[in-house]
Amino acid sequence: MRKSTILIGKTIQKLSRLRGGGSALPGLVIERLDPNFIKTILEKLPHGVVVISGTNGKTTTTKMVTELLENEGLKVFTNKTGSNFVRGVISAILKNIETNGEFDYDIAVLELDEAHAVKFSEVAPIDYALLLNIQRDQLDRFGEIDYVTRCLQKVAEKAKKAVILNREDPQVCEIKAKNPVYFGLSDALVKKFPSDDNIIVHSNKKASDKPAKVILEKLSSEATFNIEQKIYTTPLEVRGIYNAFNAAGALATVKTVLKKSNNEKLITKLSEIKSAFGRGEIFTIKGNEVELFLVKNPSAFDLSLVSFADNKHDFLIAINDEIADGRDISWLWDVDFDKLKEVKITSGLRAADMALRLKYEDIPVEYIVEDLKKAIKLFVNSSKKPKRIFATYTAMLEIRKIILGKSLE
Repeated sequence: MRKSTILIGKTIQKLSRLRGGGSALPGLVIERLDPNFIKTILEKLPHGVVVISGTNGKTTTTKMVTELLENEGLKVFTNKTGSNFVRGVISAILKNIETNGEFDYDIAVLELDEAHAVKFSEVAPIDYALLLNIQRDQLDRFGEIDYVTRCLQKVAEKAKKAVILNREDPQVCEIKAKNPVYFGLSDALVKKFPSDDNIIVHSNKKASDKPAKVILEKLSSEATFNIEQKIYTTPLEVRGIYNAFNAAGALATVKTVLKKSNNEKLITKLSEIKSAFGRGEIFTIKGNEVELFLVKNPSAFDLSLVSFADNKHDFLIAINDEIADGRDISWLWDVDFDKLKEVKITSGLRAADMALRLKYEDIPVEYIVEDLKKAIKLFVNSSKKPKRIFATYTAMLEIRKIILGKSLE
């Protein structure tokens, strides 16, 4: 490898930070300057490369797999900035590589956007792929889910050692892999998931038709996992049925990568892992607990409502339609909102549209406040009840800045 390439990349990275630029710019330059850069670096990792993709759950699951592997003593490289394009991965490498080319890691665990996972597979080695789910998301960008299925099929074909698949997702189960490994739900839990055919198809076919390495057996105040026919029960810091299911995928991945991993040690570490930012984060404002949940498509919103809609909390729903959210918000009409009895505030660029959607379900909305800062300030001062916020991606980012800015105290 040319050391000059690394030096150029690091220089651009430094200048970009000074000018407040994005994290992907250095990667974009290096991608064009040296197309083999990422392959040259990653193919030397002793435990290879794990790619995690799918519609929902990538960020939290990547965090789980990374922390579980680190707890097993591995040095794990991951794209922590959340830039899940190829150029984002290159930028993350530049940040962590020495100018002499030394890259002191054992394994890479990378979250990749479904379409960009294909581009990654064309320029970099993949040893393992964890494919979480295939659901409708940003139809203005991706089109229908058949396109996403084809993307992930190409990724699976590039995985040299194993592909870890969600056996409960009918689209994922269509993906063909040389060495498939499955994770799944017990029959009892399958029935608790929303029956929208974009999440799980409820049929007469039993879950046991595809033997799974890890199964989420039960979920109450604790989660019970069946790991290779042995039962383990543990509390989880990450909450919600979807995160517990993602944990099953994370465990299956680690068990596939490390054949001799200790189950008790894995479960103990799993119980300590916290949610990724904006995915169930808890903030305390004026003594009140405020929880923030990312919702970006019908299935994500439905599963959040199954897990977190109740009569004990006040609710705010913040909907934006920026490019990162998807311009088309018609997906809100596919969400089952009947688990909500009332909503305190709708906010964001499409606050009025969200309020209209709830009106058709006869769910009262007390305030419509487009400005997020005004909405959050009103929300936290509205009552002494604990609070929950459901927000699309850019709204979630802005809300975090507002809360962490301490201007609400």
